[in-house]
Formats: sequence, C-alpha cells, structure tokens
Amino acid sequence: MNVVIAGAGEVGRHAAEILGAAGHNITVIDLSADKLRKLEDTLDIRSLRGNCAHAEIISEAGGATCDLFLAATNSDEINLLTASVAKGLGARKCLARVHHSAYFGARGIDYQAHLGIDRLICPDYLTGRAIARTLRNPGAMALENFARGAIEMQQLRIDKTDPALDVPLSELALPDGVRVAVLKRNGRAFLPDGTSRILDGDVVTLIGETGGFEAAHSLLNIKKPTRRNVVLMGGSPIAVWLCRALKRRDFSVRLFEPDRERAEELASKLEHVTVVHADAIEPAVFAEEHLGSTDAFVALTADDEHNILAAAQAKSMGATIAIVVLQRSTYMHLLPHVGIDHAFSPRSVAVKEIQSLVDPKPVRTLATLAEGVADVYEIRPARKAKVLGYELRNIKFPPQCMIAAIQRGDEVTVPGADAIIQAGDTLIAIGPHNIEKELRKLFTGK
Repeated sequence: MNVVIAGAGEVGRHAAEILGAAGHNITVIDLSADKLRKLEDTLDIRSLRGNCAHAEIISEAGGATCDLFLAATNSDEINLLTASVAKGLGARKCLARVHHSAYFGARGIDYQAHLGIDRLICPDYLTGRAIARTLRNPGAMALENFARGAIEMQQLRIDKTDPALDVPLSELALPDGVRVAVLKRNGRAFLPDGTSRILDGDVVTLIGETGGFEAAHSLLNIKKPTRRNVVLMGGSPIAVWLCRALKRRDFSVRLFEPDRERAEELASKLEHVTVVHADAIEPAVFAEEHLGSTDAFVALTADDEHNILAAAQAKSMGATIAIVVLQRSTYMHLLPHVGIDHAFSPRSVAVKEIQSLVDPKPVRTLATLAEGVADVYEIRPARKAKVLGYELRNIKFPPQCMIAAIQRGDEVTVPGADAIIQAGDTLIAIGPHNIEKELRKLFTGK
C-alpha cells in the first residue's frame, strides 16, 4: 500500500513507524528539513520538503495516486485543506487529523462531507473519551472501545445482594442497547445463552451503547455510586472533551487553567464545571484547594514533565487515581514507579484508529474477552455478500456468535433480531475463539 503523510510531528511520525513496520510504502511531507532528516535516519521512508497544501507538492509526493493520504500537521485548517486537495487529485482514501470540536463535531456544517474527506480523526476526542471511561467505571474495568466511543465493554462483579442473582438472562430487562457477552465463574469464562443464570461471585462482561450502562448497572448491581471529585490540570482540547463526557450528576469536576483568557473561555463553555484560574501544581494552590484528597487527578497540559510531576505529587498526597496525558513515550516506563495509575497518548489512539481504517481484511479479531474462549470480531461484509438484505434472525451464524453492534456511516446501534445488514455496514460480533474462517465464508463467500 502506498501511504503519503503530511506532517512529521508526533502523530505523523508515529503513523510512519507503525504503517512502515506493517510493510507499507511511506512518503512524508513537511516544511522542516530537520524533522525529515531525523525520520530518514531512523525509518525506511521517502521524504519531501514542501508545503503540503500545494497541489504540486502533493502530486510530487505521490498523493494523487496513493492508497491512503493522512494530513497530520499541527494545523486543523491546513489538514482539512490538504486532505481535500489530495482527494480531489485522486487519492483513494483521505484522513485529516483535527483538534477543534467545531470541525469534528460538525457544528454548522459537516466539514468531512463538504470537503470530500473520508474520515476526520480527533486524537483529543478519542483520548478524552478513553479517560472518561476509566473515571466513570473504576470498578467496572472498562475493557475496550469501538466505533469512536459509541460502543464499549465493561466488567461487573456480582454478589449475593444484587437483584440479578439467579435470574435467567432471557428474563433480565436489560436496556435495548446492552448485552451480556461473557460470564466468568470460578476463574473459567463461558459464552452464555438465554437460560444462563448469574450466580454469586460471577464476573459479567457487558457490551453495548455507552449511554446504556448506567441503567444496566442499576439493574445488575444495587451498590449506588457516590459523587466523585475530579480535578483536571490544564485547559487543553482533551480537557474540554473530557468535561463533556463527565457531564453527569455523580461527578464534581474542577478544571485548573493558569491562563486567564483561556480560563474565562472555558468557564463560558463548560457551565457544569468549576473553572479555577490557577496552576494546580503550585504548593499554595494545591494545599488551599485540597487537591490531595480528590478521587481522581488528571494532568492534561502539553508539557509531559509538568503532567508527570503534578500527578505524582497528587498521588503522593492522597489522590485515589492519578492520570497523565503524554505526547511522547519517553517517560512511560517510569510511571508505575512514581505511583501514576494510567497514561494516555493522543498519538497512539490516533494511529490505532488509522490502522483500523487501513486494514483491508473483511474479518479481523479486535480483542479477546476470555483467552481461548471468546473474541470480539470486526466484520466488513463484501458488497455482494449473500447476507445483505437479510434480518439477523434469518442468518445462520456460527454457534454462540452474536452481532453486538452495527456501524452504518457515523451511526452505531446495538441491533435487535429484526435488524437488516446493508452494503457498507461494519459489524461487531462476539463469538467463540478462532471462528474468523467461518465468519469470512459467511460474509464474503470465500
């Protein structure tokens, strides 16, 4: 596959490393000769110095005939223009990395459709949603996330006081968008059916639409969550996405931003958040605001070292959970030694999304739910697949296999038995380990 990447920054460099290692031919465009030289010294790539928004530069890099064009500079506007020009010149698939919610959230206009770009990728959005899942369900151990945050999996331990105890799954009134995927009992996992009952000590793996988990938890587990105090350091775009994802009654969020103008902007945008004009790592602020007693401290500035120091300080002073966002992987190995619980990398989540779009396989394993027992599969039916137009109830799937989600464009649903598979759909299936061959035959005929 021929890939052209505009921008040799963190995302562009990481994408070149990962896609190059997968055997793709990589060309990187950047204005900085120094950045390109460093890339060429470590990676087997072709580089081109120039303005990536210019059609002649894109053509010279091979963008007019490439299989994938990724616009990943530090400017949203340049990325949108560059990806649109590349698509107009003939690139098969074009992706643009954006930061601002005005572009990604399609406020006022759908920029992706209007500019003819195949996909907008927002690392800040993806990272914010990933952190939110960790904070929302610290006891549920969120496992994986699919379809741009619309579908996720969680685990929940059941005890003898819970209302779901010894009730057949077919009789549980779970929300329409949530399914029980796997049960684990006495250390052994299995795929349940409608007659299966949840027993004391079982670990239940749920999969479904993100918004349905709160109701599912109430049904399965009587323990009510207490209101949790969350402190965010840094008013970055990730912080904005995270605040929006935590807009729930069981969270009290304080956001610390040292720049007055930015703090005032955030206060006007995020009415449910207490925005404090201060640097959270300052000793006087730290003590006065009692930041050591918070349930979660999340460091979100653009300075990796600042984030690590602040999170480590918060953890040492008593914060229950300490989380950092890192732009580089340089310090990743040190984090467990200073008490930091979780680290999130925007470039890594962006490249993971890019990989999912590049992978041409019609069926691939996304995750393992239980080693050797159950896996999660992504399925892209062939355009002439025999299953197209059929309701799910009329399709003969492999035993114990279920369709957990259907993605159609930007819309993602957990389907009922009457859902119909259409051309262009992407399916998420849960089934026994190692059934890729059977699924491939069913959905492609090969």
